[in-house]
Amino acid sequence: MPTLLTLIFTITLFGLNTGARALDGPLGFAQTEGGAGGAIIRVTTLAASGTGSLHAALQTKGPRIVVFEVGGVIDLEKQDLSIREPFVSIAGQTAISPGITLIRGGMSITTHDVLIQHIRIRPGDAGEAKRSGWAPDGITTSGGEAYDIIIDHCSISWAVDENLSASGPRTEGPQATSHRVTFSNCIVAEGLHDSSHPKGPHSKGSLIHDACQDIAIIGNLYAHNVRRNPYFKANTTGVIVNNLIYNASGAAIHLNYVNSEWKNTPLKPRNCRVSIVGNVFVHGEDTVKNLPMISARGDAYMEDNAAFDQDGKPARIVAGKIVALAEKPAWPAELEALPAAKTMEHVLQHAGARPRDRDAVDKRIVHEFRNRTGRVIDSQEDVGGYPNAAMTTHKLNVPESNIGAWLKERAAALE
Repeated sequence: MPTLLTLIFTITLFGLNTGARALDGPLGFAQTEGGAGGAIIRVTTLAASGTGSLHAALQTKGPRIVVFEVGGVIDLEKQDLSIREPFVSIAGQTAISPGITLIRGGMSITTHDVLIQHIRIRPGDAGEAKRSGWAPDGITTSGGEAYDIIIDHCSISWAVDENLSASGPRTEGPQATSHRVTFSNCIVAEGLHDSSHPKGPHSKGSLIHDACQDIAIIGNLYAHNVRRNPYFKANTTGVIVNNLIYNASGAAIHLNYVNSEWKNTPLKPRNCRVSIVGNVFVHGEDTVKNLPMISARGDAYMEDNAAFDQDGKPARIVAGKIVALAEKPAWPAELEALPAAKTMEHVLQHAGARPRDRDAVDKRIVHEFRNRTGRVIDSQEDVGGYPNAAMTTHKLNVPESNIGAWLKERAAALE
């Protein structure tokens, strides 16, 4: 089995871009400061709803910054959290260790100017039977009002549908569905496979649904998801930059669409147009032999990507009807990609919620990559079950001015 140093050396040999600076934040198409300048709302309970809960904070109208005077596990009791009111920051970096973890439910976003950092979401199967219909996402954005959204340094795993996605109606054009969305520095892992999804086996990482525009997938760790690592469908645009993909089984970076879904609709499906730069794909125990990094139909600018089989030998980068573009069709103005030679270690050190204070699940996933172990799972029970951390509390002294700088300092201390 190849050592980490061997793979890094091999990536260096194949790297093309060696002068870019390090990724230093959620750089993408979304331009938002969330709830900056708004009310400070303190979460003081781990209850699923009621006074002092995260649920209550998200229902509050007007610009707001959500901070946490508790740490631990919020059991959503199979009721997803909904963000419908715009201009909100969820500052998970303000929680005391072990941070905030949501279980038995996910989060849906149908509004704009949302910034979420340092939260863990682990829906799981909630004890439901296989194919029973319980199919939560981890985090999903949906609809034309879902724009200028940043999900940064979060950990999302054990979803029954997708772990982390951008979505909406496919046939009403780009302004009717999610646009200007950034998913950065997250751990997106262990989408449940043979679980409670009504369609049966369904382990998925990220779906970028038809017509979603300006979607940035930057610096994430995708691990143990069978497919959609990520998946860009018809009429989408975006970038896939500096992600580490491990043990994808059926597809890693997937570009395609379903012809039958466009019958009797006013729009025609066209290839996605994406820029794919500086990514690394490493095969695992579940990876189909000769699985390419990028497939199967789309328009893509591709530069400095690297793929390796289980023996550490270079693997296929591209297969299928991928149209190689000579120029980037989309690219955020301030983004400078890391070379692929640095992607692996950067992601392992910086991705996910609270990288310096990772929970047992994130530690295990990173450990599995480093040791080339781990498998696609069917239930959270396959890997020890839901977390059960005791509640912790602290009092926050939130400054009256320069709150943005204060939040960045707290995030930097964890990253």
